[in-house]
Amino acid sequence: QVQLVESGGGLVQAGGSLRLSCAISGRPFSSALMGWFRQAPGKEREFVAALSKIGGATYYADSVKGRFTVSRDNAQNSMYLQMNSLKPEDTAVYYCAASPIFSILSRTYNVWGQGTQVTVSS
Repeated sequence: QVQLVESGGGLVQAGGSLRLSCAISGRPFSSALMGWFRQAPGKEREFVAALSKIGGATYYADSVKGRFTVSRDNAQNSMYLQMNSLKPEDTAVYYCAASPIFSILSRTYNVWGQGTQVTVSS
């Protein structure tokens, strides 16, 4: 069974940076897209960024474009989210997930990590 485990969350001041990691373990699985989502208290889960398995194309939500960078290390079976110029509105639980199709809709992702809390203070 595939498992995704996030790490790297924490408390940071506005303008600071954090790097989230997603460790991928278990038997190999077919996924077209690996993504990052986030969910703030009282809000719906929203798409943040994604990286395609083939070709390495990246996709970003407008709210994080230019500040966040998604990458993957196949040798380490890991995916990363580098977050710079953080804002208080970036505060949320961040999840990594895998989808068998190219989509930014959370309902198409069938494997999820447990999440890691990111808190940005003003």
